[in-house]
Amino acid sequence: MSNQVCSGAQLRCSFGQSPSNLTVLPIKLVNACKKPAAVITDNIPMANIAPFGMCTSLANPSVASATAAALGVLTPMPCIPVTPAPWSPGASKFNIRGIPALTQQCRLNCAFAGVIQIVQPSQTKVNVK
Repeated sequence: MSNQVCSGAQLRCSFGQSPSNLTVLPIKLVNACKKPAAVITDNIPMANIAPFGMCTSLANPSVASATAAALGVLTPMPCIPVTPAPWSPGASKFNIRGIPALTQQCRLNCAFAGVIQIVQPSQTKVNVK
């Protein structure tokens, strides 16, 4: 079993230097522990996923450019995640308005080679499969 994720969950990117939080807009009208419950399509940068401080991935064009300008010395740049696909895998048996619920085991890939994971789901009372 895994915990349902809701608004305020703490996130971490493998190339980000700071943690971030998940924001779930209350449009689905489903709550977990009095907070909006998340689904796998809550993956929109800036709307759902805040930046992770500074990015250290050379796959990020701004990091690569700054590193080249610094003669090869890794130069982190602001992290703006690029997440073209939903979280994966999602709950296998629990849907919210027809969309798989977001669980703590889900991962989200950034186009700049980072992997975003859920460090703290923001609630622990509801378990989903």
